[in-house]
Parts: sequence; structure tokens; C-alpha cells
Amino acid sequence: MSLLVVGLSHRSAPVSVLERASLSVDTQTKLLQDTVAAEPTTEGAVLATCNRIELYADVDKFHAGVAELSTLLAQHSGVGLEELTPYLYVHYEDRAVHHLFSVACGLDSMVVGEGQILGQIKDALARAQELHTAGRLLNDLFQQALRVGKRAHSETGIDRAGQSLVTFGLEQLAVGAPVETWARDKKALVIGAGSMSSLAAATLARAGVAEIVIANRTSERAERLAQILAEGDDTDVLARAVPMGSVPLELTRADVVVSCTGATGLVLTADAVAAGVESRIGEQPAAGTVPVTEAPLPPTSVGTEEGCPLDLAAVRPGFSVMGEAAVAGMDAATLEQHAAWASGTAVDRGRTGRSGPEAEAELIGALAATASTVGRIPERRRPEPVAEPPRPEPVLFLLDLAMPRDIDAAAHRLAGVRLVDIESLAEASADAPMAADVDQVRRIVSDEVAAFGAAQRAAHITPTVVALRTMAADVVAGEIARLEGRLPGLDDKHRAEITQTVRRVVDKLLHAPTVRVKQLAAEPGGAGYADALRTLFDLDPETVASVSRAEESTEKNARNRGPA
Repeated sequence: MSLLVVGLSHRSAPVSVLERASLSVDTQTKLLQDTVAAEPTTEGAVLATCNRIELYADVDKFHAGVAELSTLLAQHSGVGLEELTPYLYVHYEDRAVHHLFSVACGLDSMVVGEGQILGQIKDALARAQELHTAGRLLNDLFQQALRVGKRAHSETGIDRAGQSLVTFGLEQLAVGAPVETWARDKKALVIGAGSMSSLAAATLARAGVAEIVIANRTSERAERLAQILAEGDDTDVLARAVPMGSVPLELTRADVVVSCTGATGLVLTADAVAAGVESRIGEQPAAGTVPVTEAPLPPTSVGTEEGCPLDLAAVRPGFSVMGEAAVAGMDAATLEQHAAWASGTAVDRGRTGRSGPEAEAELIGALAATASTVGRIPERRRPEPVAEPPRPEPVLFLLDLAMPRDIDAAAHRLAGVRLVDIESLAEASADAPMAADVDQVRRIVSDEVAAFGAAQRAAHITPTVVALRTMAADVVAGEIARLEGRLPGLDDKHRAEITQTVRRVVDKLLHAPTVRVKQLAAEPGGAGYADALRTLFDLDPETVASVSRAEESTEKNARNRGPA
């Protein structure tokens, strides 16, 4: 196994880079075709979601494979290789298996434990199979990843560690209130009719919104989704489909907008959002337009502690009396007094022989050095919180789940608007609590990685074992033919008994070494046992290779026939 994965995700790259590097379905197809056409690779699969882009391949050379996959990702994403490289991660062999299994279990998701990634892995495998870029290794890998992900969700409480990205996004919009309470009787506009948009629409319907409007470039898909929602047994929601051209009008009616399309540009500009809410709120000052005044520093009057020029009683919590902000604006004499109080020794002012700004600057430096000697490191005080004017309560809630983004990020500055997008979700999820079940899932992943590696190594030696048994069968057949030539009068009963005896002897002699070599080959570093077996029994390499080709041909035909 020479599995290699090169990719970037929300953990390695900022949203702005992920947004630019996103791949359309057509681009993914071309990337896969170019991957398997490249010299170091024989198989390829792409896992592309809203917060990750990963290219999996079976390579014959590690360094050449990394260079080739990185270059292909840069070419097809449109982001220059030099800019993309710092954000790329590389996993090889067992580490690559561990990575995909962790992804399948939701451990690497923006919202830990979400199960939507399983569908995305299934889609990635189906695309690679359809394009015939997935061979034995990637088929085995992705199918096992799906089984591991399902096992994690069925055997642990990983679902409690997080939710789907849609649910998490709605919780961020609700700002602590139960989603069902917040969503009740609201009117929702869902832009897009793909898997994520469909999930968002279904989630909103279950949460109790009164109406859902579906806007999509393909009207048939929008109408189909609206029909499914309206006919759902577990909801009572009014659902209808509209063309994309009706979005500006629907913005004036909607309370909640969820957008997730495959568009490469903005679907909703800040101006469009502003126009949508203009009629529902009065004239409001734009956020941040009120002049901000800086809070005054503590007074520099005589302190309550002897020798300290600061009024210690007036010092606010968190303010460092040793920091630069404490001494800003002090004259040289006061600085000298402050330094003497801080260290117990007076600053030797006579060494400068000067006064004025330069002397004060030196005294500030001396104060910093003196404070360091007593174990209190001067610090630059963080700016006081900016005094922002109160914002009106939101009348329009926007959830942007697209990558690249559908909704202009500038919309979050509009009065009466609350916007949650992939970037803000990433920040919020960083502080999400981890469930205790995560540790159990990690153990499952580790066990499954070990089992997968052992199975792959064991499978690697199977063609050699098959070739050995084929050679033994040929030897038996040859010896039986010689026996018949020497004993032409041998009756059928005795001939059959002799033939069966010889075969049993050969089988017993080969049984222990072939079973043992499979066990040894399954262990780490066991790949060399296949070579040893071929050398010891003088097996023809072409015979072994023909067995491998026959197995791969059988598997390929089975894949082309599709699932039973």
C-alpha cells in the first residue's frame, strides 16, 4: 500500500483560501482524470466539501507523488502553488488511513460528530468509481471508512458531541435560545436545492417555521423539494418554489435566509440585503459611526502606598501598574519616583545628564528594565473595548453555508441583520465542548486502522500464495502422469487413492508455511515475506503478476456492474 493524501481544510487554511480553492463538480472530474494520468499515480479520489479539499491517490513514489498532487490541486483550484503550499497537509500510508477514518467519524469536522460527512465520502467514492479512477486500494479504503463512520455513530454517543452544520448554524443565529422557539412562525427563504440546502429546509420545517420558499436555478429541483416539504408527515409547513429572479422580492418577506449554492460569485450582495430590510426598520445609524472616546488612564496623583505616584485605589482590575500605559504621559521626575517604588532603588538619573523627551524615553526604558529584575514584566495594555452604539434587534437572519460564500460578508455590518457564515461557524465551533465519547471513537479509529493495514498487507501476499499452490498442483499433476506411464495397468480405484494421497501430502506441507506467511505479512514490516516466498520456491514473477491482474480484473468487472 502506497496511499497518499494531500489536502487542506478549515484546520489548516483560512476560510478565504478555502473559498478560492473550492472545486466545482466539473473541475473535480478533470482533476481525477489528470491524477490517474500522472506518472506516479495509479488511482485517485477527491473529497471536496464546504470546508475541505483532499486528493487521495495510490502512488509508487512518495516525494514525486506529493509534488504531483500538490501541483494538480493548485492548477485546478486556481490558487497559485506558492500561496497554496503553506496550507497543505500530507498523510502517507497508515497516517492517511487514520486521517480518512477520523474524517468519516466526524472527528475532523468543523462541528465534531456531524454525520453529513458520511454522505460526502460516499459521493466521492461513487464519482471515482464512475470515472474508473478508484482501484482496489481506494475502493477498499473508502468503503471501510464508511463502515468505520457508521460504527462510530452506532456504538458511541459521538452524535452528542456535535450536530450537523445546519443545526449548529441555526443555533448561532438563535443566540442561545432554543431553535424551535426562535424559528416558530418565521418565514424562511432557502436558496439552492442541493443536499445541504435540502437538509436546511427540512431542519427549518421540523423547527416550526410557518413558510419555506425554495429558490433554485433549476426550477424542477426547487419544486420537487417544496413538494417533499409540503407533503411531509412530521411537519405542517407551507412550502413553495420560486425562480432565482424572485429572490429580491422574497427578501422583503423572509425572516430567515439560508443559502448554499454552487455559484462562483455572490448570490446576495450587501446592497441586496440592505434593500430587503430597508422597509422593516427605521432609519438607524450605521454601526460604528458614533465617535469612540478612549477611557482615561488611572490618575497620576500620589498613591496610597508610600512612594507610588499612582492612585492605587482608583486602578481598575486588569490594569498593570508596571505596564507602559501606567507611565504614559509622566514627566521624568514622576517616572523616577515610580521606578524607585517598583524596585526599591532610585533610577540613576545622573547618567543621562539630560532632560526633555529623550531623557523621559530613557527613563521609561530604565523603568522596564527595573521592573523585569523584580519579576514583573512590563506589558502593553490591550485597548479598552470600543463603545459601540446599540444595534436594533435583527429582522433578517442570514445563514451562508456555501463555499465560496453566497452572501456578501459586509452584510453583517447592516443594522437589523445577523449573518452567520462558514468563517463565523469555524470560530464558534473552536470553543464547542468535546464529548467523552470522542475518546472512544478515537480508539475505534486506531483499531480499525490497524485492522485495515493488516488486511492490506495480507492481501498483498495472496497472489504469491496462490501462485505457490498453483505450482504445487502442477507438480502433483506431473508426477501422477509419470506414475501412469510407469504403471499403465493401474486401476482407477488405486490411481485415485494415490492421487489423493499425494495431494494431501503436498497440502499438509504447504499449509503451515502459507498460513504463517499470511500472519507475518499482516504485521507491520511484513511486506518482505512475499519476496522471500517467491525466492525460496523459485516462483515465476510473471505468474504472480498474472494472478494479481486476474483479481483486479474480477473486481473491476464487479464495480462496473454496480451494487447488487
